[in-house]
Amino acid sequence: MDIFEYMRSNNMEKESPLAARLRPTTLEEVVGQQHIIGKDKLLYRAIKADKISSIIFYGPPGTGKTTLAKVIANTTSAEFKQINATVSGKKDMEEVVDAAKKLQGMYGKKTILFIDEIHRFNKGQQDYLLPFVEDGTLVLIGATTENPYFEVNGALISRSIVFELKPLEKEDIKELIQRAIYDKDKGMGAYEAVIDADAMEFLADLSGGDARHALNAIELGIMTTERAEDGKIHITTEVASECIQKRVMRYDKTGDNHYDTISAFIKSMRGSDPDAAVYYLARMLYAGESVTFIARRIMICASEDVGNADPVALQVAVAAAQAVERIGMPESQIILSQAVSYVATAPKSNAACVGVEKAMEVVKQTGNLKIPAHLQDAHYKGAAKLGHGTGYKYAHDYPNDYVKQQYLPYELNGQEFYSPKGNGYEHKIRAHMRMLKEHAESKTE
Repeated sequence: MDIFEYMRSNNMEKESPLAARLRPTTLEEVVGQQHIIGKDKLLYRAIKADKISSIIFYGPPGTGKTTLAKVIANTTSAEFKQINATVSGKKDMEEVVDAAKKLQGMYGKKTILFIDEIHRFNKGQQDYLLPFVEDGTLVLIGATTENPYFEVNGALISRSIVFELKPLEKEDIKELIQRAIYDKDKGMGAYEAVIDADAMEFLADLSGGDARHALNAIELGIMTTERAEDGKIHITTEVASECIQKRVMRYDKTGDNHYDTISAFIKSMRGSDPDAAVYYLARMLYAGESVTFIARRIMICASEDVGNADPVALQVAVAAAQAVERIGMPESQIILSQAVSYVATAPKSNAACVGVEKAMEVVKQTGNLKIPAHLQDAHYKGAAKLGHGTGYKYAHDYPNDYVKQQYLPYELNGQEFYSPKGNGYEHKIRAHMRMLKEHAESKTE
């Protein structure tokens, strides 16, 4: 008997947390994730046809990984088993495999094994599953909040389809809040609670795309708020703020304040003010802004505004972006703060940014100018007859690994795009390029 059957048989669902009671049992009840369960999508068709192959659900908490597993459990004709990698081990898997072999041999019936938090299994435990997934004894469904390409056995990944679940949209969270408050069968409709429009907006914003976060706040609010004179429980912004443990902050992720904050954040890094940059970072984090969105802005700033004045800045920003994807909050705030303070205090240059903008404009105006023949590919039969590659000077055959020759199309001779400034490492770049040109010119005199 799997956990879902056990819950039903013992009537435990009525005593479960609100988020568990509201969990859909059919595809039609699922909110969000239309990029993978829309009616024209592979996963939708596979579930409807009961033709599930091994899959990995990857996404942040509260986005519906276990929900989709339960939908499959309720719709499949296969035997459905569930274990959680945080409390289960190889012995539990061996029991499932033994039962699956008997079921397959005696009745030709498939077994689907759902492993929640599959990244918690070590390599040996994951390796154990491989032959049984390979020979069809088990159809594996894994759920993980961590990037499976880092945390799940590569052989299992290669035999599975990875579906990435996204944080729920604001409207999705609002729909779930409505169900939670007014649904009398699965929700808390019997409590006769109502929610203010502002409170619903606030919870939808602050949940960060995590349905469980919003639903827990609703449940706590209804259970701890006294009835008003009209006999109803009113979920106000103040109640919602207290239950979700966040102060009310004017921060709409699609509104002006969002863009004002991110603009101030970027300009503070560009302006070499680490205090202001870290402050705006904290404001965004406190308001529930996506850490991946913040990390992307840091990477852009590291290249656009720091550039080659300190090439390490981009390395720090990229490393931070990768780290926050693997670690999550609250620890990600430390990583982001390190990256922000580094980029803010680094020497600045927008020469690389200006260079490509100039080049793009020239390409737009001139189109595909002819590449000098000596630069064209000569690695094929007949290239020499066309003059391709003829006269090319191999830079490493010359002093300082540099030789003067025409690289730009002849129509653009003398055009300058990248002009390094004198800040930070670009001072060395500029001096090096000047030295090469002076040396080449002295050789031609």
